[in-house]
Amino acid sequence: RVPLVEFGGGSVEAGGSLTLYCPTQGYEKFRCSGWFRRGPGKERGKVATLDDSGYITYEDSVKGRFTISQDHAKGDLILQMNNLQPEDTGMYYCAYGLFLVDCGTTAPSRWDYWGQGTQVTVSS
Repeated sequence: RVPLVEFGGGSVEAGGSLTLYCPTQGYEKFRCSGWFRRGPGKERGKVATLDDSGYITYEDSVKGRFTISQDHAKGDLILQMNNLQPEDTGMYYCAYGLFLVDCGTTAPSRWDYWGQGTQVTVSS
């Protein structure tokens, strides 16, 4: 099994966009897929989740700006981020849960697989 590695992070000015990718080749089908982030001085928290029925949840501050999706041909988990703001700065992680009941509310500690993280920095 290949370690999960996110890519697509970088530095942008406020109002800019970035797209994050997390390949899943070699992994079994997941109950839950998600993006999390850890901002400066903050705990890791949910950004967006997607379950195996297609149900999606977003953290309130990113609604209308971020979109989570999955490339079914490649199996990549994607996070499209538009209108980025300085408060979006942080390390972004993809994560997968095999048997979670509620993807949107389950604590990060209960998710099964984690990527190494990719840094997103937004300047004002």
